[in-house]
Amino acid sequence: MEIGLTTATYVVAAILFILSLGGLSGQESAKRAVWYGIVGMALAVLATLFAAGPVNLHITAVMIAFGALAGWYVANRVQMTEMPQLVAALHSFVGLAAVFIGINAEITLTDVLAAKASGATETFTGFAAVLAHKSPAEIAVLKIEVFLGIFIGAVTFTGSIVAFGKLAGKIDGKAKKYPGGHALNAAAALICLAFGAAYCMGVGILGADGILGSSFTQLVLVSLFAGFIGWHLIMGIGGADMPVVVSMLNSYSGWAAAAIGFTLGNDLLIVTGALVGSSGAILSYIMCKAMNRSFISVILGGFGGPQQLTMQIEGEQLAIDSDGVAAALNDAESVIIVPGYGMAVSQAQQSVSELTRKLRAAGKVVRFAIHPVAGRLPGHMNVLLAEAKVPYDIVLEMDEINEDFPNTDVVIVIGSNDIVNPAAQDDPGSPIAGMPVLEVWKAKTVFVSKRGQGTGYSGIENPLFFKENTRMFYGDAKKSIDQLLPMLG
Repeated sequence: MEIGLTTATYVVAAILFILSLGGLSGQESAKRAVWYGIVGMALAVLATLFAAGPVNLHITAVMIAFGALAGWYVANRVQMTEMPQLVAALHSFVGLAAVFIGINAEITLTDVLAAKASGATETFTGFAAVLAHKSPAEIAVLKIEVFLGIFIGAVTFTGSIVAFGKLAGKIDGKAKKYPGGHALNAAAALICLAFGAAYCMGVGILGADGILGSSFTQLVLVSLFAGFIGWHLIMGIGGADMPVVVSMLNSYSGWAAAAIGFTLGNDLLIVTGALVGSSGAILSYIMCKAMNRSFISVILGGFGGPQQLTMQIEGEQLAIDSDGVAAALNDAESVIIVPGYGMAVSQAQQSVSELTRKLRAAGKVVRFAIHPVAGRLPGHMNVLLAEAKVPYDIVLEMDEINEDFPNTDVVIVIGSNDIVNPAAQDDPGSPIAGMPVLEVWKAKTVFVSKRGQGTGYSGIENPLFFKENTRMFYGDAKKSIDQLLPMLG
C-alpha cells in the first residue's frame, strides 16, 4: 500500500476514534459510537498490515484469526456483571504487549548495530530496516521510548491482574498494606530509573561485563520492578475505589500504547494511545471528585492510611415482605429507584424495567438515580438499564436528582451500599467520609433489596439499614421484584 494511502487511512481511523469517544458520552449515541470504533479499528489493522508488506503475513493472519476467535468466545461467555473484570483483564494485555514490543525492539536494535559495526551488508527488512537508518540521536530517543513503554506496560500489566482478581472475588477487595508501604514503591521506582538511565546511556551497572551490564538484562529488571509497583499499588487500594482503579488502568494502558507507537513509528498508535490515556485520566479525575478522593492519593495506592468507623450505629434492621412493599408502591405517587451492583449480579434489569413500566402505567412518577461510581465500572448501571430498554429521560445523575429525595414517597435501593451510606456525611472517621452520596434516607420510605445483612463490597457498615424509615427487602433482587409485579396495579 502506498504511504500516502496508508496515512490517509490512518487519518480516517483517528477521526472515527474521536467520534467514537464523543458518542460514548450519551446513551442515545453510544451504539453508533461503538460502530465508529469498530470501523476505525478495522481500517487501522488493514492499513498497518498492508503498509508492512508481505513480511510474515501468513503468521500475522493466523494470530489475528486466533485472537478474533478468542475474543468472540469470551464475549459470548461474559455476563454484564463480569464486564469490569473483563475490562481489567484486557488492560493487562495492552501492558504486556508494551513490555514484549519494547524488549523485542532492543533485541532488534542490538542486532542491527552489531551488523553495522561489523560492516555487514545484509539487507534489513521491516522494523530492522527502520532502525538501520536512524541516527545516533534518534536511537537515543528510541531508547527512552522503549524504557517508558516497558515501565508503564509492566505497571499496567500487574496492576490490571490484581484489579481483575479483586473484581472477580479471587483476591480480597480490602486494601492491603505491606511492611514498608509506600517506601517500597518509591524504592522500586528509583531502581527502575537507575536501570533506565543506564540503559539509555548504554552503560553497565557493576561493570559493563557484569550481570547488570547487558541492556537486555537491564530492561528485564525494569519490567520486574515496575511489575512489583503495579501489583503493590493496586493491592493497597480498597474495593470502594475500584471503579477509579479500572479507569486509571485504562489511562495507563493508553499511555503504554502511545509509547509503543513511538517505538514502532506508528502515528495512529500514538494518537489512539493518547486518546485513551487522556480520556481515562480525565474520567479518573472526575470520579475522584465524585467520591471526594484525592486523585494523587488513589493513583499512589491509597496514600494516607486507613480511617476507622467512629459513629455508633443504633437500632436494628427491620425486614418487610413483598406484600408490604407492593402496598407502599400502590399508595405512592413518586418513586425513585437506585440500582447498584446487586442488580447486575442477579440480572434483575429486565424485571426492574417491567416494574418501571407497570408503575408508570398506573400514573406514578418513576425515576432512576445513578451515582457516578455505581457498580464496579463507570457507566455500569446506565448500560444495564439501556439494555433493558428503560427510557433515557428518566435515568438521572446524582447531581440532577439528589435534591428531590425529601419530596419522594418511596425509594427502592437495589444492591447498593456505599453510594447510599449516610456515614459519608455523618461520620468523619468513616473510610468514605466526605464522599458525595445519594441522600435516599430523606425520602418518606426506603426499601433496600439485599441478599442478606452483610456489608457491601468495600466492607463498610451502612447506618441507612438501621433507620426508622428503612425496611430491608431480603432476597435475590430479580426474584424479589418478580414477586412484586403481580401485586401492582
